[in-house]
Amino acid sequence: MIAFTLGGDALRPTALARLRADDPVLTAFGLACLLTGAVTLALPLVDGRLIDGAFVWAKPAKFFVSVGVYAVTFAWFTGYVRPDRRRSRSLRIGRFLLVVAGGFELAYITLQAARAEASHFNDGDPLHAALYALMGFMALTLLAAKIPLAIAVAVRPRPGLEPSLRLAVILGLATTVILGAATGIALSANHGHAVGPTGASLPLLGWNRAGGDLRIAHFLGMHGEQIVPFAAASFIALGLPRRRVLVPLAACLLCCVIAGAWVQAGRGLAFPFG
Repeated sequence: MIAFTLGGDALRPTALARLRADDPVLTAFGLACLLTGAVTLALPLVDGRLIDGAFVWAKPAKFFVSVGVYAVTFAWFTGYVRPDRRRSRSLRIGRFLLVVAGGFELAYITLQAARAEASHFNDGDPLHAALYALMGFMALTLLAAKIPLAIAVAVRPRPGLEPSLRLAVILGLATTVILGAATGIALSANHGHAVGPTGASLPLLGWNRAGGDLRIAHFLGMHGEQIVPFAAASFIALGLPRRRVLVPLAACLLCCVIAGAWVQAGRGLAFPFG
C-alpha cells in the first residue's frame, strides 16, 4: 500500500472519503474535471486537427486537469480549517467562485477546441475580444477564490495542525494567488507565451524547448499552493528542526525560481529541462 504523510495525516484509500466529508462540492467538481481531462487526452486518437501545430484537444485536456487539481487542493486544505468553520459563508463564496469561474474557462476552451479555434490570445474581432477579456477576468476570479481559504487556515486552523504545515499552506496559497495572477496578467499583456526561437516542445505540457516560454513561470506560480506544503511535509517526515524557518526559505526559493524562469524566458532562452 502506498501512503504519504502530511503532518500526521496519511493519504490512504480513506483519503477520498475524507475529502468528500471535508468539502463534498469541490471534491466532486475536481474529480469530474480530472476524469474529463483523462478522456480528453485520448481524443487526438480520433480527432487529429491541429491549432498552431498542437492537437486541438491538448489545451482542454491540460486545463481540465489543472482546474481539477486546483479544486481538489481547495478540498484538501479545507480539512485544515476548524470543523465548525468549513461551511462558513466566506468558504461557500470561495467554492462558488471557483466552480463558476473554472466552469466558464473550461466551457469556453472546450468550445473553441471543438471549433478548431484558439481560445487564448484570440481577440481579432469584437466578440472574441470580449470573450477573451471575460476569460481573463474569470481566471483572476479563480485565483481570488482561494483568498477566503488562506484566511480561514490562518485564523481558524484545525486543532492540532502542525504549525509549519499551517504556515506552508498560507504561504503556498499566497504564492499561487499573487504570482499566479501576476504572471498570468503579464502573459496576456505579452499576447503570447513564446519568446525568441520556437521548436520542439516538452511532451504533454507543450513548453517551448528551443527558446523562451513564459508559461513555465506561470505554471510554477500556479502550483505554489502544492509545492510549498509538500516541502513542509517533507521536512516533517524527515524530522528536521526549525521548520518554521525552513518553510519560509522554501517559499522564497520557489519565488526565486519563478522569477528566474520568467527572466530567462523573457531573454528568449529555454528553461533547462535537458
